[in-house]
Amino acid sequence: MDQVLQQFRDRITSATRSGTALRIRGNGTKDWYGQELNGELLDTTAYSGIISYDPTELVITARAGTNLREIGKALAEKKQMLAFEPLRYDGIATIGGIVASGLSGPRRQAVGSVRDFVLGTVLMDGKGETLHFGGQVMKNVAGYDVSRLLTGSLGTLGLILEVSIKVLPRPFAQHSLQLAMSEQDALHQLNVWGGQPLPISASCWLQGQLYVRLSGAQAAVDAAIKTIGGNDVAEPERFWDDVREQTHAFFSESEQPLWRLSVPTVAPPLALPGEQMIEWGGAQRWLKTSAEAAAIRAAATAAGGHATLYKGGDKSVGVFQPLAPAVARIHRNLKNAFDPAGIFNPRRMYTDF
Repeated sequence: MDQVLQQFRDRITSATRSGTALRIRGNGTKDWYGQELNGELLDTTAYSGIISYDPTELVITARAGTNLREIGKALAEKKQMLAFEPLRYDGIATIGGIVASGLSGPRRQAVGSVRDFVLGTVLMDGKGETLHFGGQVMKNVAGYDVSRLLTGSLGTLGLILEVSIKVLPRPFAQHSLQLAMSEQDALHQLNVWGGQPLPISASCWLQGQLYVRLSGAQAAVDAAIKTIGGNDVAEPERFWDDVREQTHAFFSESEQPLWRLSVPTVAPPLALPGEQMIEWGGAQRWLKTSAEAAAIRAAATAAGGHATLYKGGDKSVGVFQPLAPAVARIHRNLKNAFDPAGIFNPRRMYTDF
């Protein structure tokens, strides 16, 4: 692997000298995410493999090009999992891409996001230098947590080489329920349940139906079933996999752009045209609509959140919510600190840097 690292270093230092943009990519499962792709391809898949895995400490460390199929197999043997349920794309998504994109699945509402599970990273910056951040234990974090900063940065700050991730045991029991109710009633009920000690690990409202997944000890799941009521979901594992992998019919190709809105769980139904799917207890709202970007973002802002143009549509409106001037300065300063020549995934997040 030292040879691969040297190849990365040579490529980066050469690009820095010439000002050549580099497009960092693993298996390319998220090429569609973010602004338009720019630069010469820098493929990370050669730098792969699990470096260490300690089931007793609940930590796995892997090189950036390691695919989730390999990681998932190792964790399954010890009945453990990546608790934030990342998009696997049949297992070919890489752990580096998972961290760089920062996208979490249905269980995020119960356990936290990708960022919450990243303990440490190794990064190669624009000078070709290898930088170590964080560690392999939660208490190792002190000061500015760069490892979490890299999560969701879409490779704009540097080449992520290694990642240490906290893992969790698989739940002993799971059960999924389905209840017929309106969007407003579903949001109200999810917030009521959110204030109770119920083992809800995922929720999804779509087309007048609320789906709830319960995970944990068998006794806790059985008690929650009695509290919540409803009917059993047919093929629950397939349903949640379809939501997680975004292969559910809702996510099928459409002429309408797909927006991802992040708002407080207590936000009321948003007065926007189009079809919606609601996850994370009301905090994540998917919207297929032809409405203007300005109207969508205004509604999300008024509700206390923000909106991302997730798939399709005109990216010239900006995929991510425009930054406030002070926050934009922080982003530029960080970019300049890690990548002074601006070679890593330029304009992947915002068109002006």
